[in-house]
Amino acid sequence: MPAFRQVGEKQLPNPVLCMAWSPKRDLIALANTTGELLLHRLASFQRVWSLPPSEYTGKEITALAWRPDGKILAFSLGDTKQVVLCGVEKAEILHVFPMQSPVTCMHWMEVMEESSALSSFYNSEDESKLFLPKLPTLPKSYSTTSKIFSEEKSDEILNLLGEVRLNILVLGGDAGFVELYAYGMYKIATLGGVSGTCRSLSLSSDLKSLSVITEVRSADNNPEICYIQLDTGLLSDCLPEVTRMARKFTHISTLLQYLHLSLTCMCEAWEDILMQMDLRLTKFVQEKNTSTQVQDEFLELLLWGQSRWEGMTAFLQFRFGLKKLGQSIESSYSSIQKLVISHLQSGSEALLYHLSEVKGMSLWKQKFEPLGLDSAAIEGAITAVGSFSLKANELLQVIDKSMKNFKAFFRWLYVAMLRMCEEHVPPELNKMTQKDIAFVADFLSEHFSELFDRKGKYFNVERVGQYLKDEDEDLVSPPNTKGNQWLRFLQESTHLKESPLLFPSYPQKSLHFVKRMMENVIEHCLQNPAVIIGKSVKQAVFLPLYTVPERYNIMCLWNDRKAKLHYVVFCMPEISPSKLYILRKGTDPNRYISGIVGVLFVHIPNSMTSHYVYSCLDARFYDDEMLTVVMQGSEEQNSWRVLAQLPLASSLNCETEFNWQPNLRLDQQTSAIPCQDLVLGNQWRELENMKAQFVAVNGIRKVACVLSANLRHLRVFEMDVEDEDDEGADSQNASADQDGLDATMTSQGQGEGSLGVEGEAEEQGRDEFLKPTEHLESEEAVELS
Repeated sequence: MPAFRQVGEKQLPNPVLCMAWSPKRDLIALANTTGELLLHRLASFQRVWSLPPSEYTGKEITALAWRPDGKILAFSLGDTKQVVLCGVEKAEILHVFPMQSPVTCMHWMEVMEESSALSSFYNSEDESKLFLPKLPTLPKSYSTTSKIFSEEKSDEILNLLGEVRLNILVLGGDAGFVELYAYGMYKIATLGGVSGTCRSLSLSSDLKSLSVITEVRSADNNPEICYIQLDTGLLSDCLPEVTRMARKFTHISTLLQYLHLSLTCMCEAWEDILMQMDLRLTKFVQEKNTSTQVQDEFLELLLWGQSRWEGMTAFLQFRFGLKKLGQSIESSYSSIQKLVISHLQSGSEALLYHLSEVKGMSLWKQKFEPLGLDSAAIEGAITAVGSFSLKANELLQVIDKSMKNFKAFFRWLYVAMLRMCEEHVPPELNKMTQKDIAFVADFLSEHFSELFDRKGKYFNVERVGQYLKDEDEDLVSPPNTKGNQWLRFLQESTHLKESPLLFPSYPQKSLHFVKRMMENVIEHCLQNPAVIIGKSVKQAVFLPLYTVPERYNIMCLWNDRKAKLHYVVFCMPEISPSKLYILRKGTDPNRYISGIVGVLFVHIPNSMTSHYVYSCLDARFYDDEMLTVVMQGSEEQNSWRVLAQLPLASSLNCETEFNWQPNLRLDQQTSAIPCQDLVLGNQWRELENMKAQFVAVNGIRKVACVLSANLRHLRVFEMDVEDEDDEGADSQNASADQDGLDATMTSQGQGEGSLGVEGEAEEQGRDEFLKPTEHLESEEAVELS
């Protein structure tokens, strides 16, 4: 009886390039050749959501990696050289950052080392919540038109932080490009000295070393596979300090993302109403082709109650509705004002708080100076954030003044319209004092002036929008600072004029300009530790393994956290196609571990009259003690494919030690590698009617997914149970899979692109409707040790 139970099967329309199981849930992510990202559930391989390719992010997915808590999925794009962090709940792109070269492989690991300093930090990490208000969610009424972000995303952005325990996303690419990102957000190290193109990565959980598989061009221009071990001892020795610094910088990166989204919402609130007003007034005057100043016509209307301009009557009767426009403008200003107070100012305060704490770290030179924290650069970042806060406060003053101006202006204009149309004027609007008249006259003189330095006539009526334009030009109408006693006092004081305690205000620049300046200064502040830590990483081991064959070659890395070992599993099909090789290295580069063995797979049938020798097609670590392999029979049984579990203990139980000749590649000394025959027991299953080639496994959830050689045929197995109904249930599940999913989605009103369904399949393989999104974490995101 087969040892594994098949629970799903699917034929896909597009070939699959990457697949990865979630570490915490029964979810598998697939990336196909069209650039589409798919998320499927174990139960009958039901599709939860799909994320289509985007021209803004990219269409060529090259690698996948799950955050250790299973809530964020990272994928890299080769055509745009970007890495994207996607929220699993709603298939939303939460963060995108560019790379200097295309990413070819990635690995996301969680640090498991403990210390008293780390424990105290874990307990006190949320202290900021005692001093800072919770950042509010962005309004639902705005759907951002940003190329990357979508609506209602501020909560998800704040959740990018994840758990306090340090996790690191490792990225590798061409020309030895390797970078480490703490919490998937903050670049903590840029590594050098790696030769060739990275094919696989594995950072040890104790942060002592990084294993890299690279493809290097040899002297005769043949591609060679090499194993490199990098000593990352500085990260391990300074783990508490690295965790504190990385956590703070990740807070800062997240807050910058939050401010960007807030400013985008403000721009939309302005574009909806306020920008249209200036454009409509300009277009109207251009169509009437008047030679007189519009402000003169308005002033004549204010003084005499009538105007000689023939177009004035038509203007006042303009169909967009003066009263409604005035109300819309007031509402738009109010929305922008609320966004500035509740989002920009709150986010700026949080930025100042975290940067101030980082500055305190930098002054503790004994602990943090080896990591590259520069107190002067951090002080510059604090100053830049202060300037941004001043500019936001300046915008509030402009909004407050503009709201009063427009309210009085439209009230007078609406009354003038009623009088010229000989309509009844309500008594509450008919009262206008001499002070009100002077106020309107000043407003007309200040705002309704044509500027001829732009194409056509442009009205400078609206003053808020100039702060929200992403331009390097100076403000068209900067604030009037005449009579400001504080500014006069600063200019007259020789001691305060150039004081570093005062934030520069940049009165001629827009809010967007100051924001970009702040982001650049903070980015410069964040870069130095990555450079310093990267320079500390040294190459400890370099082992040339074999030349690359034309056919697919197996290469798998694994970190055994308990034994503190790096495992490398590979095949050399051109030398010995029926053998699988296992190489061991200690995570501590100074620790000697002997171990490279070859494994010959042999299956002995029940008849015991003959035996078959298998070659390995793919191998993945199931856990620290088991290896999952896909094997192919000998040439006489070429159609046979087998899925099997290989115990590492029996494979590595070899007393003979291999002495590596340092001047030779491994494939040039294979005859000296100790090898042993491994007879498959009960932990195997024949894969009938399938040309299996690749496998992805998750030992925590005890599942495996097998992919065919044509990259379109998938089968999903539960690994630690026996198949109760043999192949009958398998075919039934496969045929009803897609129809059952479509019916479920239709009945619950859920569309793709949202993790709107959750739940577990029944034990008997029967499909059941899935539960709503809000139950996802409570039912499946179980913390597993």
